[in-house]
Amino acid sequence: MGFFLNRKLISEIVPGILTVSILVGICFAKNVPANFVFGDSLVDVGNNNYIVSLSKANYVPNGVDFGMPTGRYTNGRTIVDIIDFTPPYLAPTTAGHVVLQGVNYASGGGGILNKTGTIFGGRINLDAQIDNFANTRQDIISMIGAPAALKLIGSALFSVTIGSNDFINNYLVPVISVPEQKLISPQVFVATMISRYRLQLTRLHNLGARKIVVANVGPIGCIPYQRDSNPAAGDNCVNLPNQLAQLFNTQLKCLITELNTDLQGSQFAYADVYHIVEDILQNFISYGFENANSACCYLVGRFGGLIPCGPPSKVCRDRSKYVFWDPYHPSDASNVIIARRLLDGDSNDITPMNIRQLAGL
Repeated sequence: MGFFLNRKLISEIVPGILTVSILVGICFAKNVPANFVFGDSLVDVGNNNYIVSLSKANYVPNGVDFGMPTGRYTNGRTIVDIIDFTPPYLAPTTAGHVVLQGVNYASGGGGILNKTGTIFGGRINLDAQIDNFANTRQDIISMIGAPAALKLIGSALFSVTIGSNDFINNYLVPVISVPEQKLISPQVFVATMISRYRLQLTRLHNLGARKIVVANVGPIGCIPYQRDSNPAAGDNCVNLPNQLAQLFNTQLKCLITELNTDLQGSQFAYADVYHIVEDILQNFISYGFENANSACCYLVGRFGGLIPCGPPSKVCRDRSKYVFWDPYHPSDASNVIIARRLLDGDSNDITPMNIRQLAGL
């Protein structure tokens, strides 16, 4: 009952933009009793509203197509909203039987490594997000008993979308002293990320997760922020960030294969967001976009990438024509394409199975 009630309330706020995703969510919910979301600002639905942080999106013009700012770093929905709405863990209303349908733990600025995002002050990195899920798990056990709780969690969908900040807001951050990339090679840094990520994903398995979607890092060298921060690249994407993402993604895909072999009873799916976004950028006109390199919400910079989206910003006339909403994040229109390809795409988009197939296991 709660599932349909929650979506009814949301659709009354913004009936137009959410109609498709509500229908997808209702169909999807038949196979998945709950949806637990981990990640960064790409999938944060408001957790950073409740912490002291420089990374926030609960102000205009964010959410202009959602009906109001909610803490989502886009004009409308995140990727996970389009698959299924889940409430932010830190919201006071995310309590009691609400959590039986799933919870979103994602945090803007968060990363795989605990050092990531220190420039923002407050953020909830992946280790802390999993701690929060452990608390939810205990609450579920207290409500419905251990056998029913473990069955629910084992049938639920888990998704993890994280890693971009470990590069953008850690390894690649210019500092007054020597930048970290001068001290640590990309290979060593990525190996450190993968090592930590292995422990974190294994811990989710040990807490009962069995259906786990892991998204790779997208082409971060193509976001407006990187374009404006590296003007020498001209009209092209910036090479180094994309090379780092590809180095990480190659090892992440091997890690997912390893976990599927070693963690019996679990099914991990590798979501190739890099491939999907790259395809959108290369063929943006065929997807109905008119702009594939600039922020729709902009203030300073050739690509509008130098200042985060906020009240002083200008907003493009037609948000559906822009791949990027702000210096860092996709628009709602892009998120719809990404979500649909993860839901129903082939092995080029997500492997060894798509989200709908995973949900049906």
